Amino acid sequence: MKYEFEKGSELLHFIEENKNFPENILIKERKEDFHEIIDSLARASAFGDDLAKRLSRYLIRATAINSGIIPCSIQPLYEARGKGSVSGFTVPAINIRCLTYDVARAVFRAAMRGNCGAFIFEIARSEISYTNQRPEEYAAVIMAAALREGFKGSIFLQGDHYQISKSNFKKDPEKEIDAIEKLIMESISAGFYNIDIDTSTLVDLEKDTVDEQQRLNFEICAHFTDFIRKHQPEGIDISVGGEIGEVGAKNSTVEELRAFMKGYIKLLSPDRIGISKISVQTGTVHGGIVLPDGSVAKINLDFNTLYELSRVAREEFQMAGAVQHGASTLPPQLFHKFPEVETAEIHLATEFQNIILDSVYFPKDLLSTIYNFIKREFSNERKHGETEAQFLYKTRKKALGPFKREIWDIPEKARKEMAKSLEEKFLFLFDQLKVCNTKGLIDDYIKPVVKMPEIPEEIKGLSSR
Repeated sequence: MKYEFEKGSELLHFIEENKNFPENILIKERKEDFHEIIDSLARASAFGDDLAKRLSRYLIRATAINSGIIPCSIQPLYEARGKGSVSGFTVPAINIRCLTYDVARAVFRAAMRGNCGAFIFEIARSEISYTNQRPEEYAAVIMAAALREGFKGSIFLQGDHYQISKSNFKKDPEKEIDAIEKLIMESISAGFYNIDIDTSTLVDLEKDTVDEQQRLNFEICAHFTDFIRKHQPEGIDISVGGEIGEVGAKNSTVEELRAFMKGYIKLLSPDRIGISKISVQTGTVHGGIVLPDGSVAKINLDFNTLYELSRVAREEFQMAGAVQHGASTLPPQLFHKFPEVETAEIHLATEFQNIILDSVYFPKDLLSTIYNFIKREFSNERKHGETEAQFLYKTRKKALGPFKREIWDIPEKARKEMAKSLEEKFLFLFDQLKVCNTKGLIDDYIKPVVKMPEIPEEIKGLSSR
């Protein structure tokens, strides 16, 4: 690679040689080097030393904004949906667990082919940990991918399942709440203007009434909503999501939705905007149900429940509707049903991971090394009666962080082939979810508010301006 930026001193030297670089990477006389520069900055944002990470992330974000790539809240579109002004599509929220730069580039290529604007990049609290991708890094790599592919317009970065750990909450509620608050602040700083709060882990189905079952859920969700509103950037209403039923548990009901929302609204400060969507359980499981041979079982997803929950969310509480989790491993022929039942948003993750790890182009020696690592480090997580195929499928996501660099460094030819498969998958999903040709819709409803990142001390004063 022509440009090596993993050492901060190398990147600082490059900036000093190109004094207008910090303000605008698109220098006419260096335009032929643009792709290589972006590739190197993306890599440095993930693997550089502390200085290289800070500088590369600043440069990527500042350049993206200067190029018309603006992190935004999807709130105005969801408000319009809650009022009935727009309908007929389901917004895909895409979790990228590995090979993030290449996968994000494939998403943007598919989006541009389909003239798609209504799509979200997200990462869950758990994924941040086991994939070793903090919000600032994730945001930088996504924006670098947009620059690399020439995408222009609003992008939506989302904190997914910012989930309260039930066990940690029982031990020390204040400490667990503080941990989520710190993650929220970190995410907002990185340009995440869409945050899904998941306090559904606190639902207690042993309580006598639905109100009491949902009480702790809506109380803590209201607390986090107030916290987000107090700290959101001026001019931006962050899109906040809530959740009434933990994915993998019993199916949600309209009674639970009403109990949650009525209790939540009473607790929310009068001048605060509430949640814009509600995550529900309709029969799916994160990652799917794994059969003994390692394949994924067919899920009996309740579309009638999903329709009714979305309808009540819109008509009674002016939200965009219900959110479907754990759906990426569903059969392809089902995806067209989500917009038909007016699902507001669908979260997709595991299938993209599977496309990469199960690809004939994924290096077999690397996969073998990953599996040996899992069997050595996570053997205590193997359940009685579980086959090796089931264990490996369920657990292999936990190796994505430790092997992040090795996966990033897979030979370019193999990465391109895997990215081709992913691009076609994304385009298929965009088509089935009816978000092709939504670029104009996004331009109509989303008015970007530019929030430039603070210039690092090391490069202040270097600009020629």
